[in-house]
Amino acid sequence: MFGVISTVAFIGIEARIVQVQAQITPGAPFFAIVGLPDKAVAESRERVRAAMYAIGLGLPKRHIVINLAPADLPKEGSHFDLPIALALMVASGVMPQETLHDFCAIGELALDGSIAPVIGALPAAMGANAINKGLICPASAGPEAAWASAEMPVLAAPHLLALVNHFKGLQSLVRPTPSLAEDEGLVPDLRDIKGQESAKRALEVAAAGGHNLLMVGPPGSGKSMLAQRLPSILPPLSASEMLEVCQIHSLAGELSRGLPGRRRPFRAPHHSASMAALVGGGTKPRPGEVALAHLGVLFLDELPEFSGIA
Repeated sequence: MFGVISTVAFIGIEARIVQVQAQITPGAPFFAIVGLPDKAVAESRERVRAAMYAIGLGLPKRHIVINLAPADLPKEGSHFDLPIALALMVASGVMPQETLHDFCAIGELALDGSIAPVIGALPAAMGANAINKGLICPASAGPEAAWASAEMPVLAAPHLLALVNHFKGLQSLVRPTPSLAEDEGLVPDLRDIKGQESAKRALEVAAAGGHNLLMVGPPGSGKSMLAQRLPSILPPLSASEMLEVCQIHSLAGELSRGLPGRRRPFRAPHHSASMAALVGGGTKPRPGEVALAHLGVLFLDELPEFSGIA
């Protein structure tokens, strides 16, 4: 018995398509996941087993192998739980293969079968849309994933059982509506500044030409005040730029309240931030402050205090 469904692996901000293949064969009870999984993926065995038991679908006591193809691409993160469970349902005969042919899936499973939020819903949806597939994702990630395309199908399920019932025709999951984060109210605006004509002129030149700007002056002279108001004179993000920026913020887990709209990002890390926090990286690479300020403003207050900057 064999089942397959597509999912994604994140390489930087790029979502690479991965096939989750499940095979159940006669033999001693065994459950293996192969294809360069990390610890989080390997542990999905127990989460998938418990989630399927919670909805009344115990795994057969047979030889079970999950292959994540291509096998030479590292697989990281808990978002492989849901596609592994769906591939096993197909292999077990619970769901027909045809129902999942046109979908990619991401999602972490709780032990009670509920589908927990994961990062990267927007780049995953854009990767799925690029190969003309829809996306199955957690309910909380649906409004974010819906921004990828108005035409692509998005199934945002709160629970594994709701997803099974949808494909069996017992209930219907409505396509989520794209959402924007709530307006945080008034933002610093350049028009608030009285005087400082030379400094404001320098800001306007930097904004118009996309130049770097070095502010030098004694404490209290208005450097931080001016920098905070630089985004107010920058043009709003275009639709394509907004998706480009939001893909980065999605992988950093900063889109839980919806897309932030077309306001350009403003990042002001503290001078005690590590080099990895500034430029990104780590054992599991994540975007740093430089990447999160993409197409916006990166303000390094007290510049000489930053590590490695002379």
